[in-house]
Amino acid sequence: MLSLLYVIISGIALPVGGIQMQYLWRNQLGDVYSLGLGSAACLGAAAATMSGWCSLTVGSFICTLICTIVCFFVTLRVSTQSLITFGILFGTFIGSLGTIVVTNAPNGDLLKQYYLWGAANFNMEGVTAGDIVFSLCLFAGGLAAALLDSRRLTSHFRGEIELSKLHKALSLLAIMFLVTSAVSICGPIGFISLGVPNLSRILCKKEDIRIHYTISSAMGVALLLITYLVVKYVNFGIYLPISATMAIIALPLMAILFIKK
Repeated sequence: MLSLLYVIISGIALPVGGIQMQYLWRNQLGDVYSLGLGSAACLGAAAATMSGWCSLTVGSFICTLICTIVCFFVTLRVSTQSLITFGILFGTFIGSLGTIVVTNAPNGDLLKQYYLWGAANFNMEGVTAGDIVFSLCLFAGGLAAALLDSRRLTSHFRGEIELSKLHKALSLLAIMFLVTSAVSICGPIGFISLGVPNLSRILCKKEDIRIHYTISSAMGVALLLITYLVVKYVNFGIYLPISATMAIIALPLMAILFIKK
């Protein structure tokens, strides 16, 4: 039941965070991992696993928070276009640090533990009750912030208003809470934070972000649930990571995106 709960949470948190990024940037390439949040989560998880100084989920959250704070101050000083470029470069830097940490793993068991988390298979290995409570609080706070800010985000996306850099920076913090609620427990999950929001905007031309919250969440949960069931029951006797399997299943959806565009 706990695994299914996080299938639902991840299916909501990642697409909602993705559509927020697209509305903030007015860019269909907006993604929760664009600013290095995914790489930071992996670095924090790797450092916590290899050193044992805290739980994997806490390490993931702390490192993601530091990454977001850096992006917070950068957002106050640069344009959106420059922020996208910075995010790509910063994410590469963080990913390189993570590679160094993982490569120097003290033993194979710790390395396996890290990679099983990164496979995002909802096995909940090493997750404590405190981790779950903390994660649920992050999810509730991030989702509440998304709903409260929906009207202003819609107006900003339409060009009716221009959000201040401080507002954008605070929105990044709220998105980080939402995304980290899933990633810190289950590991990074690709596609649904970028592909699903774009598919939602193709299927529904309305610009009200609240509509896309609903559509993206429904599609995200459905796609992630199908992938989870395939990985769990139709795995052909081999270990299938969630992210890799979802990329294969989602290929027709990606084709729709390209054909429509």
